[in-house]
Amino acid sequence: MVGFVKYYEILLKKAAVVLRSATILYNNFQNGNSALDIEVILFHLQQAAEKCLKAVLSFHQINYQKVHDLEVLVNLIADNKIPLQINSTQLIDLSDFAVEGRYSVIHDDLVDAEKYFMEINQLYQQVINLISSNLKSI
Repeated sequence: MVGFVKYYEILLKKAAVVLRSATILYNNFQNGNSALDIEVILFHLQQAAEKCLKAVLSFHQINYQKVHDLEVLVNLIADNKIPLQINSTQLIDLSDFAVEGRYSVIHDDLVDAEKYFMEINQLYQQVINLISSNLKSI
């Protein structure tokens, strides 16, 4: 008998794919691939963060609006006292790329993507750990 996949599992898998895609794009960008924009890479990081946050909310059966604004999702997690150690400011800054990445708005300054990669990787691991530890206690 085939079991049903829970929505948070789908979101986590998608977050992993998007995060891996961002990493590959960033490595190519760092190696001089001029066909890539940093904004597209940051868009993927924003998407990974969004999917991680929504996975946590979905796991805890907390309803959320269909939004791309990470501040709304971060606040919802905080309001529900879900224990995630995240740099809210850094995540919220990525919300700008939810739209800019789609439309390739080019910035004059190069954003330090390393800090975002570190934050999103930490977020992803925390979400995996949080969900795994809660599943064991059920």
